[in-house]
Parts: sequence; C-alpha cells; structure tokens
Amino acid sequence: MIREDREMIPGTEQASVQRSFAVRETPGTLYLVATPIGNLEDITFRAIRTLKEVQLIAAEDTRQTRKLLTHFDIQNRLVSYHEHNREASGPELIRLLMEGQHIALVSDAGIPAISDPGAELVRDAVGAGIPVVPIPGANAALSALVISGLPTDRFLFVGFPPRERKGLNKLLDGLEGESGTLIFYESPHRVKKSLLVIAERWSGRKAAIVRELTKRHEEAIRGTVAACLEHLEQIPPLGECCIIIEGTSSTAGTGTGTGTGASGDANGGQWWSSLTLAQHVAHYESLQSNRKEAMKLAATDRGLSRRDVYQALLETNEQ
Repeated sequence: MIREDREMIPGTEQASVQRSFAVRETPGTLYLVATPIGNLEDITFRAIRTLKEVQLIAAEDTRQTRKLLTHFDIQNRLVSYHEHNREASGPELIRLLMEGQHIALVSDAGIPAISDPGAELVRDAVGAGIPVVPIPGANAALSALVISGLPTDRFLFVGFPPRERKGLNKLLDGLEGESGTLIFYESPHRVKKSLLVIAERWSGRKAAIVRELTKRHEEAIRGTVAACLEHLEQIPPLGECCIIIEGTSSTAGTGTGTGTGASGDANGGQWWSSLTLAQHVAHYESLQSNRKEAMKLAATDRGLSRRDVYQALLETNEQ
C-alpha cells in the first residue's frame, strides 16, 4: 500500500507502507504460517486459528500438510505450491489474493519462504501490494544455533550448500572471512560428503551437527569439524541436519580457520610451516583435542593420512 500523504524528494523511489491489519475488502492477505519441525506441539495457537480462518492453504507437500490439518481438525481447501509448479500456481495464488481471498502458505516444516520457493511468492505479493503477514513459530536453523554452544551474537544462514564439490568450494571461498557463526542445512545422505569438503579447509573449527530437532531422537554432535566428521563416519546420521560452524572471529589466533584456506595465515602461508610434525600435533592437543583427533587434524593440514602421521611420530620417538 502506498502512502498518499508523504512528500517525495524528486528523483527518489516512493516507499510503500504495509498496514497488516487495516480493514479492507481487497486485496486479501498472504499469511506465512510456521508449522512444526518435529513435535506437533511446536505449532502455535495463532497458527491453528489462522489455518482455520483462511480461505485457502498452499502447501509444499499436500500429503504432509494434510496429516497436520487432520490432527488439528482443520478442513480448509488445500492446494500445492512447490518448486516444480510455482510458475503456474504462483500467478493463480496472486490472482486469488487480489480478488480478496486470504491464503496461508506453509512448508513441510518450519517457517515458509526460507530455502523454499515461498520467497518468490512473497516477492510477487509484495510487488502487487498484497499484505504479507508472518505467523511465527518453530525454525530449525535458529533452534540448532542456540543449542550449538557457538556464538549467537552474529550469524549467517547459508541454507543448503551446492551438491558439487566445485560449487561448494566456491561457496566456501566467499565465506573464508565471515566472522559470524555459519548455519547450513543438509540432508542425511549428503552431510558427510559436504563435511569432508569443509574439513579440508576448516578441520579445527568448532562445529555442531544438530539433527531430528524437537523429535524423540533429537541429537547434537559437538566438537571440531574433523571430530564431527569422524563421528558421522562411524555412526551414519538419520534425519535432516543443521551444520553449525564457528566463524573466523572465534578462531582468530588459533590456526584453525583464519586466513586463506584450511590453515592459511594473513600472508597466505601455512601457520604450521615452522612446526615439526610433533609440535603440530601437540598444538591441536593443547586446544582440548584428544591425541587421535589431533593427529587427524594435523594430517588434514599437511595432506597426509592419519596412519602416515602416526608412523612418523612413532619413528621420531624411537630415535
């Protein structure tokens, strides 16, 4: 909605003002309704009321949403809106909103329009002057962040990383200097593969892998990136995962994630280049890593296998 009573500066774009709860006949309102991320009790009273009052519910997966609606005895009309039909269904939803219908948009879990095509529907609605109202609730990224034990004063939500190694490396290049805590989403069958690439750069950074949030098997794996990866190699994960990794400000001075690449210093060199292998391993042990993990971190830095590091240390001790 455009304010009529505002004096405009020549040559500037006029700002729009949304009054979410102003009385009007048209257009309708697009409600972004958060749904449970695991436990059905994640949903709010306001979300239930909104889903009952709107004329239409647009869902990422109608089968999944139907279970939720049935549980709370909500019988409103349900249509699909997802990545593969958004070009056709999006304009139709905008048309219905312009005619005065109120529509709730939901994703399979959590807040819609985050890492799903709902963001494009919001963009089109805003462009058409349609009020967009959030119905807050559960969110996996923030829930994982606050239990990770990592800094929460500054963070960056990255979403799902690229599937290909080249794309992931390009993404990580752009995140090298990020001081805030990083939050990724990842599927259970890809999390190890992604973490392997991340560990090549940031093996010593603190991290947490959080899965099955608010469900019976909720789990948080905490440690260095290398330690978390080793755990996942031994116990394959189940359920959608959040990967939380500390930023550069938390690792400054430790040689575990600053500069260029896995262990680069400010001059582009290697922070450990002046250390013997034994000193390198001892450095990681001093950061509260056990010796097995310390050898693995040193091996990653130097492009060696842990067996090579173990054998070299063994030979040194024998001399």
